[in-house]
Formats: sequence, structure tokens, C-alpha cells
Amino acid sequence: MSGAEERSPQELADAVVEAVGDRAEAQVTVARTRHGLTRFANSFIHQHVGEDTTSVWLTLAIDGRVVSASTADVGREALERLVETTVAAARLGPVDPGWPGLAPPQEPVVTDRVDEPTLTASPEERVAEVAAFVDAASDLRAAGYVDSAGSWSAFANSAGQRLAGCSTSASLDGIHQTPTSAGSAHQTSRRLADLDGAAAGALAGDIARRAREATDVDPGDYEVVLGPDAVATLAGFVGFYGFNAQAWLDGQSFVRLDEPQLDPALTLLDDPTDPATVGAPFDAEGTPRQRTVLVGAGTSVALLHDRRTAAAVGDGARSTGNAVPGGAGVGAFPADLVVEGGATPADELVAGIERGLWVNQFHYCRVLDPRNLVVTGLTRNGTFLIEDGRIAGAVGNLRFTQSFVGALAPGRVRGVGDDVRYGRAESGIGTVRAPSLRLAGWRFTGGARG
Repeated sequence: MSGAEERSPQELADAVVEAVGDRAEAQVTVARTRHGLTRFANSFIHQHVGEDTTSVWLTLAIDGRVVSASTADVGREALERLVETTVAAARLGPVDPGWPGLAPPQEPVVTDRVDEPTLTASPEERVAEVAAFVDAASDLRAAGYVDSAGSWSAFANSAGQRLAGCSTSASLDGIHQTPTSAGSAHQTSRRLADLDGAAAGALAGDIARRAREATDVDPGDYEVVLGPDAVATLAGFVGFYGFNAQAWLDGQSFVRLDEPQLDPALTLLDDPTDPATVGAPFDAEGTPRQRTVLVGAGTSVALLHDRRTAAAVGDGARSTGNAVPGGAGVGAFPADLVVEGGATPADELVAGIERGLWVNQFHYCRVLDPRNLVVTGLTRNGTFLIEDGRIAGAVGNLRFTQSFVGALAPGRVRGVGDDVRYGRAESGIGTVRAPSLRLAGWRFTGGARG
């Protein structure tokens, strides 16, 4: 194998498979990311970071003995060492009864979605978005980041499957702060040019100013309007803990297929085919990603599979292209979740609420009961009291303990906004697109300290 500097990700993947030869079943994923990050705090830029990294993941199977290994050193000697040590380990390892074999050759479903200006974006271009965010509320203190990235991925296996793809993404995530409050805004797109620092800064500043004089409210059940960032966290937990086929096989999922478990206003899907998505076109096992409806008008209709869980379920189940490196025991991860939007303008969702709460964002969420998806967490960066159908004033951050499934149960979704966008989900940036939701109830159990 020759030096990595002379080879594309696909050429590297092919070279590793060739080096393994007929000694083992082999699958290789090569990922290269070129990432630029501009951070700011106290309304000043304090860091520019640029990195260009390539990683290789190798999985080998010898007579059902399966071993995986990875390296970020893609020089000739390092890759030769990776192959030889992994072959040796696979000869000694225990038999893996769940090994599903290699992915057969398949055509990709999703084509490259590359924005060349984002791929080559300079620090100065990111600075322009930072400046717009800061200037939109120049009387406040701003902090956050703007990033831009290009990702190249390639896959090869000894069964003849070969795939390569490239994608771009850009995000702005920031807060404006007063001495007593903060407001946040988030944007993600395939194109850096789609980011609107001025609009994000104005939104974060408005939330921060309105939250200056926060009061406390008593714990209890409140009707709520959740903004897209909060809904993105909600959907991310539902997608992974509920519709992960491994969790379903383990009896740890709430999902009962073909039953109307959620409100009929809800449709949830994993959709890499939408032009707005920033996800990869195939997964770690070399399966092309595809559009998968998980909840259709409230009915649970499908699970997310990797090849291992599809083989375990049988009955014609197939991988949905959601395997991740090192995820053999964890199962399939949603990567392009979408909560379909409604027709109601988001700012009209508060209408008719006699007394409730508007929540901008959740954070520090932890699962207490995976079977019923009971989660505890906190509100953050903007929580407001709703009275008589309007925002009446800010409240302090609150702790909640709530079944996410119960919150979305039939009859519990009272409005779906028209403001679908990428949210800042706890499951990651650029993984969930969601609208605002009006829900019949959400159980708040105390203030931020308990």
C-alpha cells in the first residue's frame, strides 16, 4: 500500500481490502473530514480551528470470529499493521453467533450533496456570520460558534460492495446573555450561505431580554409549547430508544408495531433522501441509507435496523442503513430524523392556552425508564409562562420528569408548527429536523436545583 497522501478514501478502502486478501471476510470504512470552526465568547472571537483528519475502520470475520479495529494513522506502515494485527486477533477470537455476513453489492440511494463554497469556506466567511450574530444584539454578551465542514466517506468489502460519497454542512450555535438570563438560537444547513447570523442573533437576543426578570412557578403538569430545539431532543430520544431494533429485541423499547401509539398528528421518519439533510449516504456496514417511516399518523410502522438486527428479526427484515462504527451491541442509530411539520404558524401555538409554559431548549436529559421512555432533564435558554393565550413573562429554569411517549400519546398533541428546521438536539447537531409542538401536558418536578 502506498502513502495516504496519494490516495482518495475509496482507494484507501480498496487497498486495505486487497491487503487482507482471502484470509478473512473484510469490510472497511474510510472517513475524511475537513472542518473549520470559529468560536466566540464575550462577543469576541477567541479561536479559529482547522483540521483535516482521515480515519479507517476495519472489521474482519474468520469462520465467524469477528474483530474490529480502527486507526487515524493512514500511512502505509500503519495500515499494514492494522491489517496484520486484526487478522491475528480474528483467528483467536470467539465465534460471534450474530455475525450477519457482508453487505452484498447495492447501488446508492442518496447521491452526493456538496456545496463547493462550504467545502472551501474561509475563516473570514465564518467571521461574517459571527459578526452578524453579535451585532444583532450588541448590548448583550454573545458566545457560541460557527463551523463549516466537508466529509468524504468510502466503503469497500470483500463481497464486492464499493461506495463513496461526499457531503457538506455548516452550523451556527449561539447565545446572547444579560446579567441574569440567556437566549439561544441554532441553525444547520448543507450550505454556509444559508446561515443567517443576523436572524439568529436577533432571536437569541429577544429571548434573553424577555427572560431578564424571571419568576418561579410551582411544579406540576403544564400545557406546553416546545420550540424546535426542545422537540429535536424529544424526537432524538424517541428515535433511538424506541425505534432502535436492538432495543426492541431486548425488550427495552416501547414500540408495538402496527399500533396507534402516538398522536395521529405525528409522523416521524428517518429521511436521508431529503435534499435538506446533511447525513452520509451509506452506513458503516456498506448499506445504502434509505427513507424509513417510523411513525405514520401516530402508528408505529417500522424499526431502524443494521444487518445484525435484521438477521435476528428475520421475516424479510432488511437493514435500513443505520449501522454505526462500533455499534454491533448497540443497534441502529437514527441519523436524519424528521418530525413532519403542520400548517399552524409557530407563534400561534400559544393561542387558547389558559396557563402553560413555552420551552426553548432542553438539556442534561437522562433516561430513568427506557421501556416507557421516562426522562428527566432541565429547561434552558428561555422558558416563559403562557397566560390567556399569550407569553406573560419569563420563569426560571425547571426540572422535568416526563414520559416522552406519554407526552406524544393519542390526544396529547394539540398543535404542530410550520417551522421545521434542524434543532440543537442532545443526540447531536444536524441529526433531527423538527417543528414546534403544542402538547397537552408536561410534568415539571422542580427548579433547576431539584
